[in-house]
Amino acid sequence: MPFLGKIGWVEVVLILAIVLIIFGPGKLPGLSRSVGQAVRNFRNAVGGKDDEDNVEKTTDKSEEKDA
Repeated sequence: MPFLGKIGWVEVVLILAIVLIIFGPGKLPGLSRSVGQAVRNFRNAVGGKDDEDNVEKTTDKSEEKDA
């Protein structure tokens, strides 16, 4: 997607205005929270952090059961 590098601030403002018109100001905080979580989950999945966290959680739980 080489065209993404050519998006300027005017285009970003236009996109945000359209999103505000479509979803309204009441749903905007929930929408931005969902987008933030999706981006965070994607970064964790690409970076492999999710696998490390799951390994630590499962080992902690197994240690608690053994005690």
